Amino acid sequence: MRLLFLAVLRPHTGNAVTAQHANQKEKNTVMRRVLEEARFAVAFTESMKEMAQAQWPHAKGKIHVQSQGIATTPNAAFNWNTFLQHSEINQSADNLHVFLLICGLRQVKDPLYLVGAFSEWHQEEPNVYLVIVGPEVDPVFTREVKAKVKRAAGVRLIGEMPQGDLHAVVKNCFAVVNSSVSEGMSAAILEAMDLEVPVLARNIPGNAAMVKHEVTGLLFSTPQEFVHLAKRLVSDPALEKAIVTNGKAYVRMYHSWQVEGDTYQQLIRKLEGSGED
Repeated sequence: MRLLFLAVLRPHTGNAVTAQHANQKEKNTVMRRVLEEARFAVAFTESMKEMAQAQWPHAKGKIHVQSQGIATTPNAAFNWNTFLQHSEINQSADNLHVFLLICGLRQVKDPLYLVGAFSEWHQEEPNVYLVIVGPEVDPVFTREVKAKVKRAAGVRLIGEMPQGDLHAVVKNCFAVVNSSVSEGMSAAILEAMDLEVPVLARNIPGNAAMVKHEVTGLLFSTPQEFVHLAKRLVSDPALEKAIVTNGKAYVRMYHSWQVEGDTYQQLIRKLEGSGED
């Protein structure tokens, strides 16, 4: 039996299918051939399904919509104070606001987008820090990021971490940030919501599909707007509480890993029932 699933616009995986790839001739050809052979394809949202069908009309009827399921597993033994020391943040955790940007170091994630504005804010309020965590995906761009971060007060760069430790960092930070130019469905945003941590996300279609402004998170369109909203979040505990409560409820309702698993099992049973070899 030949079994092949294709997750359209799936972030954080090696088989990601993105709008950028679809616009590259060689990659578009590969994806078209894969879809021709696939029995089923899975898209995270209706808009992703529509985009894929527009690119590859022959796939119409194969594409099923299933949101990404989320499960978080923070390492209970993780030491937050040790992490802060390793990050060269020498302040008491009690009076600290760490904003966490989780991303691979590549241009589409735009990790430098907020660095200048955040550094200026840190110089006004030394207890706020931006910590960027992620793998070095693009070596040339990584050197650029390291050079700029090195000169930016209040900004730190940490390498890739085991998932359990990363979830523990998310749980301990003040807020999770997303500054990407383009996103499919950011697992980091959903994981933050699941761990009851506020989200500030760049106002792009992929993020706005999950983050409803002032309900499940905060959306910004410029670095200056980010700083304004971040300051508001720091000074407004009621807003913070409402956002994390709504975010948690959103993930439970729409991003259950059990429901995602059930969907794949149903598709597998359909394949098994077809009797194809």
